[in-house]
Amino acid sequence: MNFVRKIGPLALLLAGCTTATTVAELKLENAVVSPDGFNRSAIVVNGISPGTVLTGTKGEGFQITVNNMLMNESMNRSTSVHWHGIVQSHSNPMDGTAFVTQCPIAPGNSFTYNFTPPDQAGTFWYHSHFRLQYCEGLRGPMIIYDPQDPYLSLYDVDDASTIITLVDWYHINAFNVTPTTVPDSLLINGLGRYDGGPSTPLSVINVVHGKRYRIRLLNMACKPDYLFSIDSHTFTVIEADGESTRPLVVDSIPISPAQRYSLILEANQTVDNYFIRVTPTTYNASSDNGLNSAILRYSGAPIEDPQNRTWSLVNPLNESNLHALNSPGAPGVPGVGNADINLNLIAQFNDTSSQFEINGVAYESPTTPVLLQILSGALTTAQLKPQGSVYTLPANKVVEVSFPAALLTASHPFHLHGHKFDVVRSAGASDYNYVDPVRRDTVATGTSTSGNVTIRFVTDNSGPWFLHCHIDFHLEEGMAIVFAEDTPGTALNDPVNSQWTELCPIYDSLPASEQR
Repeated sequence: MNFVRKIGPLALLLAGCTTATTVAELKLENAVVSPDGFNRSAIVVNGISPGTVLTGTKGEGFQITVNNMLMNESMNRSTSVHWHGIVQSHSNPMDGTAFVTQCPIAPGNSFTYNFTPPDQAGTFWYHSHFRLQYCEGLRGPMIIYDPQDPYLSLYDVDDASTIITLVDWYHINAFNVTPTTVPDSLLINGLGRYDGGPSTPLSVINVVHGKRYRIRLLNMACKPDYLFSIDSHTFTVIEADGESTRPLVVDSIPISPAQRYSLILEANQTVDNYFIRVTPTTYNASSDNGLNSAILRYSGAPIEDPQNRTWSLVNPLNESNLHALNSPGAPGVPGVGNADINLNLIAQFNDTSSQFEINGVAYESPTTPVLLQILSGALTTAQLKPQGSVYTLPANKVVEVSFPAALLTASHPFHLHGHKFDVVRSAGASDYNYVDPVRRDTVATGTSTSGNVTIRFVTDNSGPWFLHCHIDFHLEEGMAIVFAEDTPGTALNDPVNSQWTELCPIYDSLPASEQR
């Protein structure tokens, strides 16, 4: 895996900075890749896909320059990069959301994202936030380590070798994927096999008997939910979406697009090879010939595919059983509808327009980013575009958002930028937990039409923040809104720099073929 370099405190002090900063370059290019044995053109980051692993330490900053060298118009040449799960307090312009917080980076140009995550540590990721680009390969892990992690004594190894990324892979352009299209393969750490294809190498997680490993599991897929398990092993969940949880022992983990978990795996079984199984739960799939699989290999085991074992899963993770470790408790007065602001977001598919709508409106990107509109004086819902999709929220209020699933036929993972939220009602649950719910940034609505997943957060972070389904095809079809938070205070709290200001004039001057 590719890594980034870190500049220490002395060098930064000489440069006028006072904290260590991770300095990285993400070089975006088109290239032919064959992660499952099938050649196709894709987007690579620093020559690989998934891209370079970005790492940092809690309390330190990031300075990441994105160099856009994309040439293939079928995957869009302009771009933006979002740092998924990073709250971006007082740095809304660095959120990387095309037409919400910035204009896209034009081809042949670069932009430096400069931000310091506020007291955050855990498992994050980065990806394009422009059209369907991340489905073509523009994505990668981002890990912030905590030297004071409360669970340090429970594991021996936590490094790049224990990161597991899950990606759906298509042999066709993302714009040709339809609602019924099944991924050609599942890539685990960038490798996989497809039905009828060659027995290409599978990803291997190497372990030593007797050691304990912090596995960082990321669903970076564009579409499917998965069920993750390892033959003959159980594990202990300690983190969800960059938030520590109370330890919970499970034997499998349902994980939706954009969600992440940390789990402690004890290498306590007989020295051998074991299948890591990732079963898609939104379409039928097989594990024959190593499909949808990787390998857990104990030191001393032969270099070969594992044998199939009978391993019954009886204790899957249930989100309702996860509880926040730090400062548990949802904000505001407990009880349904007792927040300062209570919103019901009804999502449905419009068969006539072939778009998803939230409260009757399909999101369409404005020509001027919402942040630029605010900085130009548009401060009210009536003034901000796209009209019907921007909700203005006053500062320092408790917001409760409900996602009734009555009009949906499948689960949808909703991600809120700029915040962590408390999930006071999870998918499949009928009761509410305001005492110690799990805290995270992406929540799945579940498959029950009687579900009503509900979250709470505080409007303590000014700026426009995207809330959207993280099935990227659904976002492209309109399943999103923007929370414009504390619009009067945004200019003061979220200053922009000259490089950011230049993004829109450069982008707007491009020919249409290089824009969208």
